[in-house]
Amino acid sequence: MNTRKNIWALLPIGVFLLLYLGFGILFEYVLKTEGGFYGVQAIVVFLIALLVAVVQDKTHTFNEKVAIMARGAGDENIIMMCLIFLVAGAFSGAIGAAGGAESTVNLFLTFLPSKIAVGGLFLIACFISLSMGSSCATIAALASFAVGVSEATGFSIALCLGAVVGGAMFGDNLSVISDTTIAAVRTQGCEMRDKFRMNFWIVLPAAVLTFILLIVVTPSAGTALTVGEYDLWKVLPYLVVLVGALVGVNVFVILIAGTVLALGVGVFSGAFVWTECFNVLYDGIYAMYDITVISVIVACIGALVKQAGGIDALIALIRARIRSRRGAQLGIAALVMGVDIATANNTIAIVMSGPIAKEIAAEFDIEPRRTASLLDIFAAVMQGILPYGAQLLYAVGGAAAAGYAISSVHIIPYLYYPFLMGVCALFFVLLSGRKTQK
Repeated sequence: MNTRKNIWALLPIGVFLLLYLGFGILFEYVLKTEGGFYGVQAIVVFLIALLVAVVQDKTHTFNEKVAIMARGAGDENIIMMCLIFLVAGAFSGAIGAAGGAESTVNLFLTFLPSKIAVGGLFLIACFISLSMGSSCATIAALASFAVGVSEATGFSIALCLGAVVGGAMFGDNLSVISDTTIAAVRTQGCEMRDKFRMNFWIVLPAAVLTFILLIVVTPSAGTALTVGEYDLWKVLPYLVVLVGALVGVNVFVILIAGTVLALGVGVFSGAFVWTECFNVLYDGIYAMYDITVISVIVACIGALVKQAGGIDALIALIRARIRSRRGAQLGIAALVMGVDIATANNTIAIVMSGPIAKEIAAEFDIEPRRTASLLDIFAAVMQGILPYGAQLLYAVGGAAAAGYAISSVHIIPYLYYPFLMGVCALFFVLLSGRKTQK
């Protein structure tokens, strides 16, 4: 196991953030070029960051570096993510060509006033993510639907996607079957029900405030609403996906079933002939190309950074600055957020930070359920707003599959729930200086 501590190993991540955000701000606000942030292709910037990571490592041969990157890219979570991208793209392409997305949105807006349409998206995402325990699967199921709501209402695509991402992070952080929740509980040795209760009361105010805020901001964001007609047969694939998600069916089974139904509906309704099925699926899958490649590159960078001792250095840096019980809780929050920035995976961040957090908690008399909640919440906060994190990549991919090019940076200002969740958790730490009973 690598135990080296090398803070400079984090340089590739700094290079990416500097180039991506720096040139994005330059193009968007200084030069005011056409497309702004869209002119900074994330995949190119990530390749530059990967090159920095490869060149920076002087202790391994090139072949050894390739092996390290292969292990990172071959991680179960990365492979799963890429496969979901492809299946979600196929579903989006099929249901879009069949006219199912439009019909589903029209049905949704027929029974839900446009004023609370975006708030409704947030609540749907909350319930689905709570049932599935996966933010990525929730976003994969709802991203194209959010784009459809945007088209029908005139509300910003970034706003609608932000509502879905926020709702997805609600369940990711709270669901008892979420991998992040399980990881937090296991690393701290507490009961799931105890962690859930503590977590729930911390994030509930954030969820309520988010729903209210989405209702407040949408009236001025949209145009006059004209709801079109809907065909229940064309809505069926989406209903299958949504209901399946709510009852906890595997995301692959849900999306494949929805894709098959969408193709059948498209052919029998005359939206396209059966000989076009392959092209319909290809169009949706191809739209996910950039996002899939970016996921692999990020995994390679993360593997090199970890091998070079960057994450160990980050952990040691934060650990050395903890002096009080309140500071210990803030340190645990900073620790898991820092590791998440380096790995772009909140589950991995919790697993890596968990043992150190447990030591800190024991030293400063912090109960395990509190530590587990802090790990899970602050990992979700950072993961939910990370421009190169899986959640925002899924959202961007969903927009791309629907024919819209949007930068993850444009979604960040509308991520009300992750930001409010962080604020609520911070207040929880600052107002809980007294010792609690174990």
